[in-house]
Parts: sequence; C-alpha cells; structure tokens
Amino acid sequence: MRNWMIPTLLLASLAFAAPHTARAADLSCKLHYNLSGWSIFYKTAKGSGTVTCSNGQSVHVRIRVKGGGLTVGKTEVHDGIGKFTGLSSIDQVYGHYATAGAHAGVADKSASSGVVTKGNVSLALAGKGQGWNLGVDAGAFIIER
Repeated sequence: MRNWMIPTLLLASLAFAAPHTARAADLSCKLHYNLSGWSIFYKTAKGSGTVTCSNGQSVHVRIRVKGGGLTVGKTEVHDGIGKFTGLSSIDQVYGHYATAGAHAGVADKSASSGVVTKGNVSLALAGKGQGWNLGVDAGAFIIER
C-alpha cells in the first residue's frame, strides 16, 4: 500500500506548485523615462530611465529608438511612463521591442503614447513632450543595461 502513496503525494505537490508558477508571470513593473530624437527617413532617439517592480527590484536602463519610413521631425519626451505586461522577471525588460506607427503633430506641449512588443512582453508607453513630426515609420524600441 505504501508504494502508491509516494506517486500520489508527488502529484499532489506538483498540483499545488503549478498555480504559484503561473502567478510569477504577473510581475508588475513600470518604466519612468526621458527620450529625445529626430527623424528624416531614418528615425533615432536616445534616453534613459528606471524600471521599478512590485517585488522591490529596480534597475537603471538606457533606451534607444531606431527605425525608418516616410517620416520627418524632432521630438522630446519628458516624464514618460511605461507599464510592462507579461513579465516574470525584471531581466525580461531588456531587448528589442517592435514598433510601428503613424504620427503628425506640432506642439510646444504635446502628449505621446504607444505600445511596443517583444514576444509575450508588452510595454505601454505614455509621456509629455515637445517637438514636431509627420510620417509613418517602423523600427525598434531598445532597452539596455
């Protein structure tokens, strides 16, 4: 009779561990950032920020944007905020996120927003800024150490 108890207890312990693993992907992290750049067919921007997570972890990051399309302009984003989804570790914030968009604007005080993705990880961005832009582009939003 004891031979069947060990596999049963092992299966029961795995069943209780599975929900904990699923919750790990719900790590809540935010990016606070500043970014400035320009575009004339080629689009480039650089900046920096800080990622903070609900588990108390925090890391400073460098941000680069590069891409191209039918685009022209010069922009700055101040006090930008991004919210990550799909994270199970703060290390997953690093890498190349795909971007695409259409934009037009001229303003001393403007707002920007967008969503960038990298596999299962998404980053919703919003910020205040200034500048002017016109065009359609695609590229990468890159977060580095």
